[in-house]
Amino acid sequence: MSRIIQAKRRRITAVNVSEPGPGTSSNCFVVGDMVFLSGMTARDLQGKAASIGDAYQQSVCLLTRMKALLEAAGGSMSDIVKLNCFLTDVRYREDFVKARKEFFTGDYPPCTLIGGVLFTVPELLIEVDGIAVLGSG
Repeated sequence: MSRIIQAKRRRITAVNVSEPGPGTSSNCFVVGDMVFLSGMTARDLQGKAASIGDAYQQSVCLLTRMKALLEAAGGSMSDIVKLNCFLTDVRYREDFVKARKEFFTGDYPPCTLIGGVLFTVPELLIEVDGIAVLGSG
């Protein structure tokens, strides 16, 4: 006889990460020991696109937001097991890679990188989402 285990979903917030508007999305859910991070972009505490112009600075900003949410969930960046990276221009890849080196050591998580994406906010150059497993790093 098989047994189905029901894991409860918890929404995670962090004081230094703006939340999406009601009825739109969530930044982070934890289900069991898995963490699901929504697409992070360079946004300020009011949720507005941060006024930083280059892809490197935007990458640092969004990775800082991811780190805050993971820590609020009880994890760390080393727990990330998958990233998806979306760039408006594939030439920003090196900027993202440079920023990523500031947040990861050892084995980097698998990362899918897609260029040529159009965002609804023209100032945004990069968006990254991820999956983490708490305690795996």
